[in-house]
Amino acid sequence: MGLITQLLTLPLAPVRGALWVMDQVVLTAERQYYDPEPVRRQLAELEQELLDGRITEEEFDRVEDELLDELEWRKAWQRQHQERS
Repeated sequence: MGLITQLLTLPLAPVRGALWVMDQVVLTAERQYYDPEPVRRQLAELEQELLDGRITEEEFDRVEDELLDELEWRKAWQRQHQERS
Protein backbone atom coordinates (compact mmCIF):
# COMPACT_ATOMS: atom_id res chain seq x y z
CA MET A 1 0.00 0.00 0.00
CA GLY A 2 1.14 3.49 -0.68
CA LEU A 3 1.35 6.24 1.90
CA ILE A 4 -1.75 8.02 0.60
CA THR A 5 -3.79 4.80 0.66
CA GLN A 6 -2.67 4.05 4.21
CA LEU A 7 -3.62 7.53 5.36
CA LEU A 8 -7.02 7.38 3.68
CA THR A 9 -7.85 3.95 5.09
CA LEU A 10 -6.47 4.67 8.57
CA PRO A 11 -9.96 5.19 10.05
CA LEU A 12 -10.79 1.61 8.99
CA ALA A 13 -7.86 0.11 10.92
CA PRO A 14 -9.92 -0.74 14.04
CA VAL A 15 -12.51 -2.48 11.86
CA ARG A 16 -9.83 -4.53 10.10
CA GLY A 17 -8.32 -5.41 13.47
CA ALA A 18 -11.68 -6.49 14.88
CA LEU A 19 -12.37 -8.64 11.81
CA TRP A 20 -8.97 -10.31 12.15
CA VAL A 21 -9.66 -11.08 15.82
CA MET A 22 -13.09 -12.51 14.95
CA ASP A 23 -11.53 -14.69 12.24
CA GLN A 24 -8.99 -16.02 14.75
CA VAL A 25 -11.73 -16.80 17.29
CA VAL A 26 -13.78 -18.67 14.68
CA LEU A 27 -10.72 -20.59 13.49
CA THR A 28 -9.84 -21.62 17.05
CA ALA A 29 -13.43 -22.68 17.76
CA GLU A 30 -13.53 -24.77 14.58
CA ARG A 31 -10.26 -26.48 15.44
CA GLN A 32 -11.58 -27.38 18.89
CA TYR A 33 -14.96 -28.53 17.56
CA TYR A 34 -13.45 -30.73 14.85
CA ASP A 35 -10.62 -32.11 17.02
CA PRO A 36 -10.73 -35.93 16.76
CA GLU A 37 -9.07 -36.51 20.15
CA PRO A 38 -12.30 -36.36 22.26
CA VAL A 39 -13.87 -38.98 19.98
CA ARG A 40 -10.84 -41.22 20.38
CA ARG A 41 -11.17 -40.91 24.15
CA GLN A 42 -14.86 -41.81 23.91
CA LEU A 43 -13.97 -44.89 21.88
CA ALA A 44 -11.45 -45.98 24.53
CA GLU A 45 -14.02 -45.40 27.30
CA LEU A 46 -16.62 -47.33 25.33
CA GLU A 47 -14.27 -50.27 24.94
CA GLN A 48 -13.56 -50.21 28.68
CA GLU A 49 -17.30 -50.23 29.40
CA LEU A 50 -17.66 -53.32 27.23
CA LEU A 51 -14.75 -55.05 28.95
CA ASP A 52 -16.21 -54.16 32.38
CA GLY A 53 -19.58 -55.59 31.34
CA ARG A 54 -21.44 -52.29 31.76
CA ILE A 55 -22.79 -52.42 28.20
CA THR A 56 -23.78 -55.20 25.84
CA GLU A 57 -22.01 -56.06 22.62
CA GLU A 58 -24.97 -54.71 20.63
CA GLU A 59 -24.80 -51.37 22.44
CA PHE A 60 -21.06 -51.29 21.89
CA ASP A 61 -21.43 -51.92 18.15
CA ARG A 62 -24.11 -49.24 17.77
CA VAL A 63 -22.23 -46.53 19.66
CA GLU A 64 -18.91 -47.51 18.10
CA ASP A 65 -20.37 -47.08 14.61
CA GLU A 66 -21.65 -43.61 15.53
CA LEU A 67 -18.31 -42.58 17.02
CA LEU A 68 -16.34 -43.92 14.07
CA ASP A 69 -18.58 -41.96 11.68
CA GLU A 70 -18.03 -38.82 13.73
CA LEU A 71 -14.29 -39.44 13.85
CA GLU A 72 -14.20 -39.82 10.06
CA TRP A 73 -15.99 -36.54 9.32
CA ARG A 74 -13.77 -34.70 11.81
CA LYS A 75 -10.69 -36.08 10.09
CA ALA A 76 -12.17 -35.17 6.69
CA TRP A 77 -12.71 -31.59 7.89
CA GLN A 78 -9.11 -31.41 9.06
CA ARG A 79 -7.80 -32.74 5.74
CA GLN A 80 -9.94 -30.25 3.83
CA HIS A 81 -8.87 -27.39 6.05
CA GLN A 82 -5.18 -28.30 5.74
CA GLU A 83 -5.47 -28.29 1.94
CA ARG A 84 -6.81 -24.72 2.04
CA SER A 85 -4.01 -23.50 4.33
